[in-house]
Amino acid sequence: MRHPTSMTKPDTTTQPKREASEWTRLMARYCTPNTARSLFELFVTVVPFVAIWAVAWWMLSVSTVLAVILALGNAAFLVRLFMIQHDRGHGSLFRSRRCCDWLGRALGVVTLTPYDVWRKNHSIHHATTGNPDRRGIGDLPTLTIKEYREKGWIGRSLYRIVRNPVFLFGVVPFYTFFIQNRLPVGLMRSGWRYWLSALATNAAIATVLATLVWLGGWHVLVFVFLPTMLLAAMAGMWFFYVQHQFEETSWQRDEDWNIHEAALEGSSHYALPGVLRWITGKIGVHHVHHLASRIPFYRLPEVLRDYDALADARRLTLRDSLRCAAQ
Repeated sequence: MRHPTSMTKPDTTTQPKREASEWTRLMARYCTPNTARSLFELFVTVVPFVAIWAVAWWMLSVSTVLAVILALGNAAFLVRLFMIQHDRGHGSLFRSRRCCDWLGRALGVVTLTPYDVWRKNHSIHHATTGNPDRRGIGDLPTLTIKEYREKGWIGRSLYRIVRNPVFLFGVVPFYTFFIQNRLPVGLMRSGWRYWLSALATNAAIATVLATLVWLGGWHVLVFVFLPTMLLAAMAGMWFFYVQHQFEETSWQRDEDWNIHEAALEGSSHYALPGVLRWITGKIGVHHVHHLASRIPFYRLPEVLRDYDALADARRLTLRDSLRCAAQ
């Protein structure tokens, strides 16, 4: 049986004329989660992830190369687990906030991400995206042309290094997930809750890794754990980058910035092939996600189906996205 909010398609004749704030109001009808569907999405992600992990571990006794290949392939399911954790941070998968939070904390051990720290920083990202006067949390280093020219040669060189694709998608993912996430960066003075989130996650991760070494030796970490984590981290950094760092993205100073317009104009619609849409939890529909973050990821396609204007807005193909890395 179809969801009651999806049975009729809204009138689309005036869609292109809608204000950004009106789009946000219209998105409210899609924010109701389906508990059975949410559990199903979790099941079809966790079970293959664990199974491939086990097979890769066993494969170490046969071929290290094949074990690494399996571990790299498993990065796809780890990316999807992070996207499910992301939706839990928004409270969009279950009606119970407590359920979302505790499942998010459990997944944070697998994704090396302290859930409460990430959730707070990510909410700041949603509240400030596209506003150059409020940069610094949950975004990538971005300078205006004027700011870049005002820096000395050292500052300009460092900025160019950080923005270089090799550094941005090679070094930064490792730093973010393996080093930065071990502390409540951005919230160091915001109370004990974020320190508890980071330190408790660290303790859980250390326990899991110590158990793996005890049961299987260091080669399990080197040839199974690390390849999966690193490739997933690199993929995650890439998706986060192209969702806001594309040619037509919008930046507005405080006096002109509006959260609804920033969501619609400053976030891309990354139109990916079907398999990649599934792996990434449809996070490519990022402009709609920023308009209404409580929409469960599996309902985002409904929005594009019902509103042609949103399906066509800020559309970025896989080929288009490759040019973003050169910006």
